[in-house]
Amino acid sequence: MEKKFNVKYCVFLPIVLIVTIFLLAVPVSFFGIDALTVVQQRVIALFVFAALMWIFEIIPNWTTSLLVIVIALLTVSDKGLGFLCKPEFGQLVGFKSIMASFADPVVMLFLGGFVLAIMAEKYGLDVTMGRALLGLFGTKPKWVLLGFLVVISIFSMFMSNTATAAMMLAFLAPVLGTLPADDKGKIGLALSIPVAANIGGIGTPIGTPPNATAVKFLAESGVEVPFVEWMLHMIPYVAIMIFLAWLLLQFFFPFKTKELKLEIPENKKPHTWKTTVVWITFIGTILLWMTESATKINSNIVALIPLGVLTACGIFTKDDIKEINWSVLWLVAGGFALGTCLQGTGLAKVLIGAIPFGTMSVVLVLVIAGLVCYFLSNFISNSATAALLIPILIVVAEGMADPEAANNAQFIALGGKQAMIVFIAACASIAMLFPISTPPNAIASSTGLVETKDMAKVGLIIGIVGFVLCFFWLTKIFPF
Repeated sequence: MEKKFNVKYCVFLPIVLIVTIFLLAVPVSFFGIDALTVVQQRVIALFVFAALMWIFEIIPNWTTSLLVIVIALLTVSDKGLGFLCKPEFGQLVGFKSIMASFADPVVMLFLGGFVLAIMAEKYGLDVTMGRALLGLFGTKPKWVLLGFLVVISIFSMFMSNTATAAMMLAFLAPVLGTLPADDKGKIGLALSIPVAANIGGIGTPIGTPPNATAVKFLAESGVEVPFVEWMLHMIPYVAIMIFLAWLLLQFFFPFKTKELKLEIPENKKPHTWKTTVVWITFIGTILLWMTESATKINSNIVALIPLGVLTACGIFTKDDIKEINWSVLWLVAGGFALGTCLQGTGLAKVLIGAIPFGTMSVVLVLVIAGLVCYFLSNFISNSATAALLIPILIVVAEGMADPEAANNAQFIALGGKQAMIVFIAACASIAMLFPISTPPNAIASSTGLVETKDMAKVGLIIGIVGFVLCFFWLTKIFPF
């Protein structure tokens, strides 16, 4: 542990600082972009700094995001350091717009999702729903496996995939302990947790941070993706992937046991008026999200309803606030701040003009962007990957969406900005090769039943099929 600590701070950190300082110190002409300003040069250096810090994880990812926001405020905002933030250095960003990243509507959407998840656990809604849903799948091992995949994927659409994985492992642990040591089905059951949690999160805008990041930047580029619209397109994709995972896990890890009984304990938490209020609020919020086109209430606003109702009723208390995953919210905010700097300093327009996005092969751009996202997400958090790549790729999409671009017709025919950015978000979620790839993977690895080679084998097949299917799903079959 000490060696790892020293490598991070004695090797990786100096590399990051040297590269960042180099990018800040070289003449603007070094980048070969005629219209580039000093302020825009700082934004490029900030992007590289964030990318390297997230990749090497020298400090926690959310800490890097906070640092990015602070550095941006000091170096490229209109209220930053006086000797650095002069108009002659280039277009500056309003400091309020950078600080607003902390309270972006999409951050509020996630906040509402966290509140619902915390209340569901506190008042036993998760156990009640899990018990009811899993009970539908009987006692045959293959159907129990399918039950876990389906239930975990559904929960992950509305709850943190980490929390879902931890809860379902608690249900599964007693079963794993009763299976014979030579029954490979144990491995399949253990792997069903991360596979379903990672895939399931793709189904809704709040299922995973990359989805929220995609929605945010699409909205800023003039493309609104309503909550129910996302679900209508992505839940069928999730269903296909879950079915594939079911077949795959049975093939690699067949059961010897003929009967599998789940002993899920009943919800012993007392049913009070508070429980009823939580149920009504939970169901009501999801219904409002799904009927956004009819009610005209934006899904980000809907997300604050449970917070308002449950705090007013004294159900969501100051102690519950501590349970909110603030690190995820701040990580996402850092990505939003990078996007604000990219747009606010005019760097996005400069890049569109300097790099011939409009003449590139659309398919090639999509495939390369997706592969980069998939590769990075296997080694760093998918939230950090999305926060890094989506602000850049929205610029690429803008370049290809330009009516004067040579590839405009092909880009629009393939689904345009919507298809591209949602595809990138999905690529982040299907990356699950190693125990370090996602928290649910780490949870499955902690059982001691899953070897890295087994996880990589299943993860690679799901990644390849998921990548190809998602590409055609979004660009050919059901473009937004």
